[in-house]
Amino acid sequence: MVMVGVDDLLFQSRIRAAAQASGTPVTFVRHHDAFIAAIHDRQPSLVILDLDCEAIHPIAIIQQIRADPALVAIPLVAFAAHVHADRLQAARDAGCDRVLARSRFVAALPELISSVRGPSQA
Repeated sequence: MVMVGVDDLLFQSRIRAAAQASGTPVTFVRHHDAFIAAIHDRQPSLVILDLDCEAIHPIAIIQQIRADPALVAIPLVAFAAHVHADRLQAARDAGCDRVLARSRFVAALPELISSVRGPSQA
């Protein structure tokens, strides 16, 4: 299962389409506290964060995941507009596994999603 923090409808649609194409369950969460609770409850195989989605506080989520022994192994992917180099670097510094500009994220999305094993594939 992939957990996604994004409020941009275009990216929600792209992620949902990639997940459906690979048969991977996906959950979208738009608020910080709900995101942290959902990570603990669902133990996703991948977390994707839009660094431009301020409602979820993506850098804080990365830091919380990396500081929690029960969550530290969850792969994290973050993306942002290439003009937000400071956000991209902050995600790297916080411990994000892959940090991509939006265009690179779109290109890598099918591979990212297909790398996740769904519950029936485990």
